[in-house]
Parts: sequence; structure tokens; C-alpha cells
Amino acid sequence: MSAPTRISSPNTKFIRHIIKHYLKYDKENPFIFISAMLAFLGIAAGVMVLMIAMGIMNGTQKEFTKKLFVMNYPLTVLPLEENAVNDTLITSLGEKFPHLQFSPYYTTQVITKNDGAVQGSLVYGVDFDKESKINAIFKEATGQETSKFRVVIGEGLSFEMNAPKGEKVTLYFSEQQAIGFGTMPLQKRFIVDGIFKSGLKAYDKAIMYTSLEAFEKLLDRKHGSYDGLHIYTENPLDEIADIKSALPEMVVIEGWWQQNGNFFAAMEMEKKALFLVLLLIILVASLNIISSLLMTVMSRRREIALMRTLGATKIEIKAIFFRLGLIIGSAGIVAGTLLGGLGIWLLTTFDIISMPADVYGTSKLPVDLTLNDFGLIILGTSIIILLSALYPAKKASQTDPLTVLRNE
Repeated sequence: MSAPTRISSPNTKFIRHIIKHYLKYDKENPFIFISAMLAFLGIAAGVMVLMIAMGIMNGTQKEFTKKLFVMNYPLTVLPLEENAVNDTLITSLGEKFPHLQFSPYYTTQVITKNDGAVQGSLVYGVDFDKESKINAIFKEATGQETSKFRVVIGEGLSFEMNAPKGEKVTLYFSEQQAIGFGTMPLQKRFIVDGIFKSGLKAYDKAIMYTSLEAFEKLLDRKHGSYDGLHIYTENPLDEIADIKSALPEMVVIEGWWQQNGNFFAAMEMEKKALFLVLLLIILVASLNIISSLLMTVMSRRREIALMRTLGATKIEIKAIFFRLGLIIGSAGIVAGTLLGGLGIWLLTTFDIISMPADVYGTSKLPVDLTLNDFGLIILGTSIIILLSALYPAKKASQTDPLTVLRNE
């Protein structure tokens, strides 16, 4: 029996030597070097822009999440039947979940009027002590008034109503009161006990808080039976299932993320669309890698043919041009990562870009690039570079030395 043919492994020293030679500037073919530099700069710019853009999207989403978490409460229990949310239910939940904080509330829509200005608002009747334990913004705004007819309003509403702390505003309720032979909307003057600033002007203009006693007095609400129950927990996603199992059938529980599901779904879709669009920058830059390598192959056809006749294998020729493309692309990824990191540091350290707080909830540009998004950027860029280097490398390995040397 004849011995099996042994396939020799590629000569790595030879491959590295040729790659170093091809990376040098060629005076006879300057456009090859220029094309390679454009590919390098394009990939670097693409990675940098992707990092900064995804960081801004994440930072904005987290900023909105933080604001909405406070103003929407982690968990909310709502009744399906009248009087379903009551003191008995709260006591039962407190015994089963002693670490939770509860704040029952009444709610109704009102028209706020003062100094000629009129504004529609949503008023909550709450226990000031219990609400202060679960709402830090409310706690900071609460004053020292002891009257049951006091309100804590948002900064935007206070400005529009010209109602600073200590001023009185008139609230018009949808309930009617008898006046002579007719009726008119129930109205009552409330003293402004405090002014809160949530960071979201949509909330600051529309929400106000008063006492449970005011609702019970003015609207004849039954003491101990509420319109809903706000629950504070640090891990609402983990605890909502356990709390739900302990609730009776006539109530439902919602998380803050469910109340704003469409908003976060839209932000997530925008984030994915932005990622794909900006990835096109890298895709365009990868075309420069293909053109640069193909021009190198065409200009070095004689050298490739000579290397083949001197014993270089197709695998070695393919490895040379494949690694050449990887080097250009990898250098672009490294440079882009450094530039992106620098850009994020500058944006987070210095107030370079300011935004309208009433639109975005913050005046400073929030930037927060997660490891998952950074990994996706590197992975997507690496795949594009790998695919871009394959075709020129395969084309170079298919060079026929006899045809080239005969024609040239």
C-alpha cells in the first residue's frame, strides 16, 4: 500500500511577510492605498456613530423609564367592582407582603381656575403620610398645611395658574350642586400646599394631589373604599405574579411598564431601526475593502503567479488576502471603538448638547451604552468585514499562474 498523501500546513511566516509588503504605500498604485484608507476610515466612523447613537437611545430610554417609574408607581391595583379596593384588602396584602408600601387613592378629573387661567387636571386624593413613603417627588413638595382642602400641584400647572405656594386655586368638579332652582358644578377653593417637579412637564401640568378627607367631604366617597391602590416595591417585575395570586377576582394589578407599553415598544422599534440604518455606513465602507483588495489582486497578478510557481499554495494565497481584509477592518473597529468611547466620555462629562426638558424630560443629553449593544455593534461589523474579505481572497487564490505569465 502506498503511504497517504500529506498536506502541508500554510507557511505563516511567508504569509505575514507578504501581508506586511502589501500594506506598504505603493507609489505605482496609490489608489489601492487610498481605497484601503477610505475603508478603514469608513468602518471607524461607522462604529463610532453606532456607539454614540445607541448610547443616546439607551440613555434617553432609561431617563424616561426613571421618570415614568416615579410618576406611574411600580404597581397599581384597580377594582373591577365597586368597593373592591378597601382597607380589608390592604390589611390582607400587608400581612402577606410586609415589605411592600401601600398608598390608597381616590381620583377624578377637575377644571382648575385661578387668576383668569383655566386648565383641565387630574386630581388624586391620597394619605399624605403614606404617599410620601412611596413618592419621593411628592414628599419633597409637601408643605406644612393641615387643612383637608390643600393641594400639591406640578410646577407647570403652578406657572400657568399663577399659583405659587400659599396661593388658593378653585377646582370645579363634574358633580353638580343645587343652587336655588338649578344646579351648577361643584366647586371649592384649595390652598396650594406644595409644588412638585417630576421632570416631565406633561405630568407637571396635569396632576395634583389633595387629601382623602377632601374627597370624602366634597364627593361623599365612602371611607375605607378607594378607586385604586398604589404599591411600591423595588422589584415589581419579579413580585407582580406573587401579588396577583393573592388578590381576589374582583381586582386587577398592573405594572408601570404595562401602563406605558406602547411608548416603550415604539422606542425599542426606533432603536432597532436606527441600528440597521447606521449599520449601512459600515456596509458601504466594506465595499471599499472589496474594491481595495480586488485592485491589489489585479495589480499583483504577476507576483501572485510567481508565488504560485515557486510553491505557494492556493490556501496560502487565499490566507494572504483574507487576512489583509481582516487587518483593515479590525483596525477600523479598534479606531472606531476608541473614538466612540471618547465621544461618549465627552458627551457625559461636558454639557456639549442641551435639550428641551419639556420634550425629553432632561436638559442634559443622556448617554448610556450597554455591553449588549456594544457586543451587537462589534458582532455586526465583524460579520460584514469577514464577508467582504472572502470574495477577493477567493478570487486571488483562483489566479492561474500559466495564463498570467504567458500573457504578461
